Amino acid sequence: MNFIKQFSLLVLFIVAFSASGFSQETTKPDELEFTEITTPVDSVSKKVDSVSSRVSKPVSIEVKAPKVDKVEKTTFWGIFISGFIGGLAALLMPCIFPMLPLTVSFFTKGADKGKAFSKAALYGFFIILIYVILGLLVTVIFGADALNSLSTNGVFNFFFFLLLVTFAASFFGAFELTLPSKWVNKMDANSDKGGVAGLFFMAGTLALVSFSCTGPIIGTLLVQAATTGALLGPAIGMFGFSLALAIPFALFALFPSAMSALPKSGGWLNSVKVVLGFLELAFALKFLSNVDLAYHWEWFDREIFLVLWIVIFAMMGFYLLGKLKFSHDSSLSYISVPRLLMSIVILSFTVYLVPGLWGAPLKSVSAFLPPMETQDFDLYTPSLIGGSHSADPRTLDEKPHKYSDIFHSPLKLNAFFDYQEGIEYAKKMNKPVLIDFTGHACVNCRKMEANVWPDRNVYKMISQDYVLIQLYVDDKTDVMPEDVVISSKGRKLNTIGKKWSDLQASKFNSNSQPFYVLLDPRNEQLMVTPQGADYDVENYKKFLEAGLAAYQKR
Repeated sequence: MNFIKQFSLLVLFIVAFSASGFSQETTKPDELEFTEITTPVDSVSKKVDSVSSRVSKPVSIEVKAPKVDKVEKTTFWGIFISGFIGGLAALLMPCIFPMLPLTVSFFTKGADKGKAFSKAALYGFFIILIYVILGLLVTVIFGADALNSLSTNGVFNFFFFLLLVTFAASFFGAFELTLPSKWVNKMDANSDKGGVAGLFFMAGTLALVSFSCTGPIIGTLLVQAATTGALLGPAIGMFGFSLALAIPFALFALFPSAMSALPKSGGWLNSVKVVLGFLELAFALKFLSNVDLAYHWEWFDREIFLVLWIVIFAMMGFYLLGKLKFSHDSSLSYISVPRLLMSIVILSFTVYLVPGLWGAPLKSVSAFLPPMETQDFDLYTPSLIGGSHSADPRTLDEKPHKYSDIFHSPLKLNAFFDYQEGIEYAKKMNKPVLIDFTGHACVNCRKMEANVWPDRNVYKMISQDYVLIQLYVDDKTDVMPEDVVISSKGRKLNTIGKKWSDLQASKFNSNSQPFYVLLDPRNEQLMVTPQGADYDVENYKKFLEAGLAAYQKR
């Protein structure tokens, strides 16, 4: 029984933390207007070389961007899974777990199995309804445009950092997050009405009474869902959360004898809260890192992030061993075997993080970490680009690239950070262009750079066969006055991020990151269909090879 109530909790929380990466994809399809793109005829295109001069008339480019439906579906599934696991975690909170047998016994007392199940199912439906409405309210209050900007807005990200730190402190026992008692009393009084209305108010009472435990989980899920930019993200996250919360009530009403297999309430429930508090604290650092990167503060580097994570997870391991104790913890007379196994897993993960201080890629968590280029002491990248990985010296440009003082390319690649500058250089070098629409807050971008780009063949093609242009769509740096652009919709594009975000949306009918575009610089035409994140190295290699083959045929 101890194994059920302890070891499974650790697995649950580790999966919950890692699953949050699914919902961090920066996807903003609601802002797009799909139009036919034609080759621009401007001052640059008038100076094309002999290859492009053979084109007798403007060429219509039909952009086949990745299907938004597929991107949205992936994001929504990630949000739902995160919400569902969060609901399972909430079920094991001290405010809810003890209420499970009491509520089920209320349904089964003096009623046949069918009637008890129907009541419990209706009760569960109302739990789902209440939390989904909460998710929809977040969308209605903030609006689609605000949700789209949350993932990159410095003020919001810093607020989310403080919010998650507050939630962690609550789980550690510093204080309890409670709602006004009159709300709870009024809801509880209405639950005595009986019938369908009574069941609805019973579900509402559960939501209010358990807020001190579920509030931080709900808040984290809503923040996580909102920062994806997906319009229905908060509602889907709350659906997954409430579904996990509601299922046990219906199942135990159908099989009441299974209640005897549940572990009894005790001090282990508070241990669940504390472990989740450590995870909230670790997750909060990602939002602080987003702000640091977007505004180029350059003080929250990869080493500092890793040191904090190492300390947080080490303390979690020591807590499980009974070396740390919080105010609400029960006395621990001995360490059970399952608790020992959990501490081994946590402390092993802590040791795994340590080589990252010297530049180890840490591929399993690379999506959460700041980019490798923020690392001051990096032994990994020099070993990667040495030998057969060395860049072709003919592709190196002696002239400093525009914006290279604030951006640093991954893996020491010779990247450009301005679209036109990169196109002109590619024409001079007679090479195709790889445009990487990326972002500081894009976890999938970091995962691609850490897990796919270092592959020997992929790295060789990017460094030697292509001209890499990295365009950050969420950067907050103001452009020079002469570079300010007014978009076709009348928007003033006065920051680097706005400029490249508008370019991606207007020229390539997409606004998700990462987004990889292979262009022929001679006429700025697509060579193959653009694509997003693909962690299969072979698939990404074929994508780059297809671009090279198309370029050679022209």
